[in-house]
Amino acid sequence: MADSVYISAHLTKPQLEFLKLLDDYEIQLFKFTEIEQLLGQKFDNLSEILENLVDKELIVRIEKGKFCKQGFRDEYVIGTFVAENSAVAYWSALNLHGLTEQFSNTVFIQTTHKKYDKSILGTSYKFVKIAPNKKLGIMHNGYGNLQYPITDVEKTIVDCFDLPQHSGGYAELIRAVGQAQMHPTKLVEYCKAVNNIAVIKRIGYLVALLQITGMDPFIDFAKKQVNNRYNLFDPQGLDEGEFVAEWRLRLNISREELLDISNKQY
Repeated sequence: MADSVYISAHLTKPQLEFLKLLDDYEIQLFKFTEIEQLLGQKFDNLSEILENLVDKELIVRIEKGKFCKQGFRDEYVIGTFVAENSAVAYWSALNLHGLTEQFSNTVFIQTTHKKYDKSILGTSYKFVKIAPNKKLGIMHNGYGNLQYPITDVEKTIVDCFDLPQHSGGYAELIRAVGQAQMHPTKLVEYCKAVNNIAVIKRIGYLVALLQITGMDPFIDFAKKQVNNRYNLFDPQGLDEGEFVAEWRLRLNISREELLDISNKQY
């Protein structure tokens, strides 16, 4: 209590008023350019107020023009706040959907804008730029002002196959497909948007091999996309293994291994 009294005594009236409005509106993060409109009030010297509150460690500057209240540390809300038109994706989304128990020290954010990877408040962020037409399949986690966008289960699976280097490993992906509750029409829609035939073949083959129920519409779609070129099942693996003519895939992870991986529990 003594600390708060001390801080209050050393705050100006506009600074106190600003902090009170943040509390009243339950605002945890804000942009310099938008905060007055959100609070419904103009301040004569907003830059000075914010600079003083940062100095007093009552708010934190996340990056230029973007701030959060002291002590706020939701890395998913922060990551999607600093990147325009973004969503939590790849390995981070796999984990949040309960499809992997492997936890990355990096938060993966998908965005339609170029943004350099950086560390914010001790958390490392990997920002992956995608074409605007590939930004779909977005849902929201959290409540109220603390909601954040995240790719849904089907889009997460497709994205991870598209860029497996961001997925936490191929074994994790194989297990995720075996565990995920997927809707075939969503999977078709997202595969069309990502437009990677090798990815469609790999997912189609795996879904068929694992005999996942209710996925016939997707398997039918995937088979129609099969081209003449053979692709390795694991694009980061060795060029070896059985050739599967139906899917034009080379199984550098054998059927037995795929089935074994998908059944492994932690």
